[in-house]
Amino acid sequence: MINNNYKELSSYASTIERIKQNWSQFILKRAERLKHGGESEKVAENIIDDLFTEVLDWGKGDLKFQKGYSDIVLSKHSRKYLIIEVKRPGTFRTRRDLEGPIGQARRYAEQQSVTQIAACDGRYLYVADICNGGLIDRVLIDLSDETPPCEALWWVSEHGIYRSCPEPIISAFLLSNSGDTACKFNDGFLHPKYKLPASCFAYVGDANDSKTWKLPYKMICGSIDSKRLPKAIQALLSNFRGTKVGGIPEQSIPDVLKRLGEAALIEGRIPSQGLKVSPVYKNLELALKQNRIDLVY
Repeated sequence: MINNNYKELSSYASTIERIKQNWSQFILKRAERLKHGGESEKVAENIIDDLFTEVLDWGKGDLKFQKGYSDIVLSKHSRKYLIIEVKRPGTFRTRRDLEGPIGQARRYAEQQSVTQIAACDGRYLYVADICNGGLIDRVLIDLSDETPPCEALWWVSEHGIYRSCPEPIISAFLLSNSGDTACKFNDGFLHPKYKLPASCFAYVGDANDSKTWKLPYKMICGSIDSKRLPKAIQALLSNFRGTKVGGIPEQSIPDVLKRLGEAALIEGRIPSQGLKVSPVYKNLELALKQNRIDLVY
């Protein structure tokens, strides 16, 4: 099962309550902003402002508009968390419509050393994490939904955005690229051997090239795969069945170590947690210490 300990946080409870209290007013205000039809990009920016500062817990000063080439930069205490590329309302109808804006946001994010990007047209909000050169879905939300998408919005709140999302929250549908059928955003692209999406691998070189996806350690539902996790750790640190994993750049190893370490922590397999564990987890903890990697739970 997916670890839901974050739901025990007081910040989680207060954020969810805030979303529920303010969502209906947001829906009314959004409809008012869109009442004429054919609205400009500025209207979508205003809707995003309403979402982050009135529904969620960000302050007005946390959203920087037209910062450099970025439409919106979401920051707190001088730390930049999210680059948002904004398009006029009604732009996103198919998954392909997201590709250009996300590509733009990614270039701006790389220039500013930001690891999360988003695209929004005033109705759909898509957010992804930049991970080892690829993108991992975080959320896709339909802002016109009368029911507040509380769980999805938590992951872009002040207290949720910096946490590792255990699985993508895809609570909206876009048309397929051909425009004739409705389908979830992140379906259909699985590793040909493991039948898993990119989000289930500890290293993703290119989200569009499954040959660069290394070390599967999650199940398709997003929960930790207790059988594959130790194999992934052993393949990274030593040899698994005589074959050491290749294709992972040296500079990416610390990120992969941390990702596998956090998975082991969720599973209660870190030796310092007081449990008896197999040698592979002891080697992992040693590698984390040697690389001065702190685990966040």
